[in-house]
Amino acid sequence: MSSSFTKRDFKDAAYGQMARLGKALASPKRLELLELLCQAGRSVEALAVETGMTLANTSQHLQVLQTARLVETSKNGRYVEYRLADTLVSNFFRSFRLLAENRLAEIEQIRRRFFNEEGELDPIDRETLLERLQQRKAILIDVRPANEYAAAHIPGALQIPLEQLKKRLSELPRNKEIVAYCRGPFCVLAKEAVDLLRAHGFRAARLEDGVPDWFAQGFPIATGDEPVRKHVSRAQ
Repeated sequence: MSSSFTKRDFKDAAYGQMARLGKALASPKRLELLELLCQAGRSVEALAVETGMTLANTSQHLQVLQTARLVETSKNGRYVEYRLADTLVSNFFRSFRLLAENRLAEIEQIRRRFFNEEGELDPIDRETLLERLQQRKAILIDVRPANEYAAAHIPGALQIPLEQLKKRLSELPRNKEIVAYCRGPFCVLAKEAVDLLRAHGFRAARLEDGVPDWFAQGFPIATGDEPVRKHVSRAQ
């Protein structure tokens, strides 16, 4: 039995649906919103503050992401909270970011211009960090907001949000290196933490990895006060 739905119709329709995701991602602000939601769910109000947008603009961008089925909402008291629709979205966003970093030399130039502006050293890599932690030569601190730490963090990391760091310097040992991490290579919280620590006489470095990068490499993560969760690879 013949069908009016031809091979060409099939391909055009399938790729047309995929293009919906491309359109949703074609905005720097929507990419920033996705990165924030990769860390933890948030209200529109919180996302507006983080991204420096108005509530109206933030809501419009989130609606585009929701229409593309990249994010979902739930009611949290009197607030509407946005979250990723699926862990696949986080995996996709990380792969998309890595592709951009690999193919676009401009991204590295932008990063170098910002992080090396005041003589910032290259970030510490995860293998070196693990070695120093095992040798008790370093302390790892998570300088993201508390809700992101609760959602997922590197096991053993101390929870010291950036805005609390100055008041909590006395909690940190001066005979060890302090390594700060935040959301990943495009996040500046860890750099600000390192600048503050060095200004107060600490030996400090930043880990460029965020939790999604750490987990993707097969390292364990912890969620809230729950036991450590091991990474399990699954064939796609």
